[in-house]
Amino acid sequence: MKYIFLGVFVATTLLVAPGCSSTKSGETNAPNSENSPQVENKEIQSIIDNKEGDSMEQMNHDNSSVGNINSEDNSKISTKAKLKVPKSLAANQQISLVIDIQDTAGKPVNKFDIFQEKLMHLILVSNDLEHFYHIHPEYKGNGHFEVSTNFPRPGEYTLFSDYKPARQKESLSLINIFIPGSVPLPENLSKYEKTRTLSDTKVNLNLSAPTIKAGECIRLIFDLTDNKNQTIKDLQLYLGEKGHLVIIKSSSPLTASDYIHVHAVKNTTDKNIEFHTKFPKSGTYKMWFQFNRNGKIKSADFWVNVE
Repeated sequence: MKYIFLGVFVATTLLVAPGCSSTKSGETNAPNSENSPQVENKEIQSIIDNKEGDSMEQMNHDNSSVGNINSEDNSKISTKAKLKVPKSLAANQQISLVIDIQDTAGKPVNKFDIFQEKLMHLILVSNDLEHFYHIHPEYKGNGHFEVSTNFPRPGEYTLFSDYKPARQKESLSLINIFIPGSVPLPENLSKYEKTRTLSDTKVNLNLSAPTIKAGECIRLIFDLTDNKNQTIKDLQLYLGEKGHLVIIKSSSPLTASDYIHVHAVKNTTDKNIEFHTKFPKSGTYKMWFQFNRNGKIKSADFWVNVE
């Protein structure tokens, strides 16, 4: 299979929203192909394709600055992520993605720490925020990660690659990819509804304040009931937490500062999954709340406006 280096993008240290201890920028959720639960609602499983065949490096764009990562001994390293994809890209087809983590000299970063049960969390979103996937590439050694996924329709996508070099802070790399074809018009979204109904779960979003203001801490509470409005009793941990929340600001182009990842607070209940965070700027944000119900990973998405 012919491959092309599509882009190179910087790794930056994750941004932590001050004052809300459960908030950090960088990471999101979805299953890995190995021993992963079933996935529902805009999620796909990672399927590793080991039959790559021949590869060809045809383009190499390094158009990013470099992020410094502080180690425990206060030394600094810089990393970048390179994305390699097949030469031919199309929507609704399995596409093998190869991500190489390197230092600025081009040498592989070959040791990583596990965080949130994985070595890498890859968040893939269309730039209109309509499509969202959280997948986990498989580490092949020598800084080399592989995963197979599909892009549901033509257009621009952003990949947020979240990883943790050994004994370093978490790093977030952004990579852009364009899937050729006719780009459809945006769908008519009911942006500000506070209820989402999945196949067997109803999710209600409650806010600790009537409006969300930029820079102020806010509590986001997701109330879970079954399709008979009864409290669910089969909630399980997902990546070590009762729930994960990915938040992305509606922007063009998307940047690292538009991305927030929040973990559920430790004392949250099974009925009301609670998150604490700050939205750094005013604007429109989309949130993907993910949880594990009886082995099935579920996603409920919500839009919020920040003043």
